[in-house]
This record gives sequence, structure tokens and C-alpha cells, in this order.
Amino acid sequence: MPSNNVIRGTRIGSAPERFDQRVEPAPRRPVVYWCRHGHRVEFLIAAEAETPATWECPRCGEPAGPDPGDPPGRQRAEPYKTHLAYVQERRTPEEGEALLAEALDALRRRRGRD
Repeated sequence: MPSNNVIRGTRIGSAPERFDQRVEPAPRRPVVYWCRHGHRVEFLIAAEAETPATWECPRCGEPAGPDPGDPPGRQRAEPYKTHLAYVQERRTPEEGEALLAEALDALRRRRGRD
């Protein structure tokens, strides 16, 4: 037996129910870029916005540029560094030894081994 108590919902991002609440989107223009693998990247940008010099290709991750005959080169990948490598850039070995000695003293005091 059907019920007359129906709950109606709307999906997220749907347009308002009343026509007078609808708004016009900002003016946009298409922008096209090409990466060095020949992938075409097209997206819309605000009409008054300045186009960026490069854009990341969603297919290969390489930088793409507006000129199909001269796309930008490969970005230089930063080598992987461990946490220790970053710490060693900030501290000298002497500073590291002093910090280690201070931390060990604090640990011994907490454990009651003066």
C-alpha cells in the first residue's frame, strides 16, 4: 500500500527549484595546452584571468604549454631524501650530539636513573 508521506530530496549541486534563484555563471574561455608527449589539455578559465605559463598534464604529469610545437621540457625531479638527510642539512654533527645527550639526560631523569 503506497504511503502519502513521501520525503523528497535533492542531490548535492543541483540547481535551485525556483527559476528566479538561478544565477548566471561567470564568463569563461577555453584554454588549450600540449605536453611533450602530444597530450592535449583543455580546460575553462575565467575570461578576465591571466593564463598560466604551464599546466600539469592530467595524463602523464608532465608540464604542458600553450605552443604545440614547443612544449615545455621535463621538470627536474627532486631526489628522495630521508628524514635524517633533512636533519643533517639543518644541524652540524656537534649540534646533533649535544641534542642527543640532552634528550638522553632527560630520559634518564624521567626514569629515575640520575
